[in-house]
Amino acid sequence: MTFWSRTARISVCLALLMMIMAILVEITPLGENPWMRVFFGISALNFTLRAAIPLVLGALSGVLCERSGIINIGIEGMMLAGAFAGFVAKSSTNDWPLYASLLFSVFVALGVGGLMGLLHGLFSIRFRMDQIISGTVIIILAAGLSSYLYDRDAISSGKFTPIPIPLLSEIPVIGPVIFNNAPITYLALVLVFVVHVAIFHTRWGLRTRAVGEHPRAADTEGINVNRQRYVNTMLGGMLAGLAGGFLVLEAVGQFQEGMTAGRGFISLAAMIFGNWTPFGALGAATLFGYTQALQNEFLLAGVTTIPRQFVSMLPYIVTIVAVSGLVGRVRPPAAIGKPYDTEGSK
Repeated sequence: MTFWSRTARISVCLALLMMIMAILVEITPLGENPWMRVFFGISALNFTLRAAIPLVLGALSGVLCERSGIINIGIEGMMLAGAFAGFVAKSSTNDWPLYASLLFSVFVALGVGGLMGLLHGLFSIRFRMDQIISGTVIIILAAGLSSYLYDRDAISSGKFTPIPIPLLSEIPVIGPVIFNNAPITYLALVLVFVVHVAIFHTRWGLRTRAVGEHPRAADTEGINVNRQRYVNTMLGGMLAGLAGGFLVLEAVGQFQEGMTAGRGFISLAAMIFGNWTPFGALGAATLFGYTQALQNEFLLAGVTTIPRQFVSMLPYIVTIVAVSGLVGRVRPPAAIGKPYDTEGSK
């Protein structure tokens, strides 16, 4: 499974198609059609990127975990825990300088996400719990604790604002969409490249893929299989925590109970659609983010003939269709979901 696997190509091509259509709408008479602006205007692309960022980070979390052989159903819980932790940290440091408070909150979200990843690793590796059950426990734990500890009177003051990149932000269409964003958005896009290089072009990535495909052979070569899985699960948890931090510290600015609203599960779908590759996950997350963006575009365009509830269902319908249509066409890592015992522990 490489970058050019079938589903990765499909998802990336769909994302590029949306960008090309937006350029055509902006510079050709197509822009005179109001419906074309609804579906492919700059506003739609901005909403798409904003909706896609937590999905990208969640999908990268899944890639790191599942490439090493650990199923991570718990992305939703890790994301929610990161969002709540970031909110608590930000609301507790409102009197700090804004960016110091925001950066501190980002690190707290990363740390809590990593701890949730470690907990998932302990359940799955040390105690050999069924990994789907372990992930479900993580989701229930995060939902319960965040709801119980949430102080509705707490307020988070301030959030990350866009930082235009000189010259690049002035490029028509592409500039306002990609190069005029806040820090976590830039970081998420950079992480796609970083994770791709790390998995496919480093020794660490080779070991990650080895323990996910054939842990016995990796163990024979002197790789500590379970340690590699712990590291990957913690790193995956940190990325999921950062996705939650994005929601509070960059997108919304406040915390709401259950605010992840299934994004962790959509991230899993993006990971599968992207065939467990970072660029494939990016393309799939962009596609799913686009369906979420349409909700806002329809509302802004005053479309009332389509029931709002149906429009709200679009991201989940597309997710179900995309994943169910790909069953049997993608191949997960061979050892995924299988606990590993070293020879000495038997």
